[in-house]
Amino acid sequence: MNDYALKKQLEATIETIPNFPKEGILFRDISPIFLNPKLYEAVIADFVQFSKGKIDAVCGIESRGFLFGIAIATALEVPFILVRKKGKLPPPIISEAYDLEYGSAVIEMCEGQLKPGQRVLIHDDLLATGGTTEAAAKLVKKQGGIVSQFSFLIGLKDLQGEERLRSFGAEIYNILEY
Repeated sequence: MNDYALKKQLEATIETIPNFPKEGILFRDISPIFLNPKLYEAVIADFVQFSKGKIDAVCGIESRGFLFGIAIATALEVPFILVRKKGKLPPPIISEAYDLEYGSAVIEMCEGQLKPGQRVLIHDDLLATGGTTEAAAKLVKKQGGIVSQFSFLIGLKDLQGEERLRSFGAEIYNILEY
């Protein structure tokens, strides 16, 4: 499927839910993609094309980053490393705190799963303000990894998450932008 056809099919498939989870938010529901195996395969193929030959590992951010990240890593025959919320991974772990619009949070990664010098793709379903993704990139750097790429199904341009990630000098790829 070419890029234009993929984008058009995704736009027709992803549902926009107004005022969810709170007033004023337009929630982009990606779950209908999983009802269409051919569309899911096309999404994975697009991400794989972006990263082929450029990375040594994929870090997926909990939880929706796992939905595509594992398949990307499998197709590229590289390791998949979980980035999870605090308290979900067994020790030894490394942690990174970050700010949210309504407080703060912590994400973690198992220490030693990422090898120094590995080129890493950090994947999540959606890029909004970039806080969680930036924290994941800091975890990669703490272990000596090289943040080579970021990929997202959706990028929300108005929230300027890409600007926050530019300091890592990595490629940034969104299949769709709103």
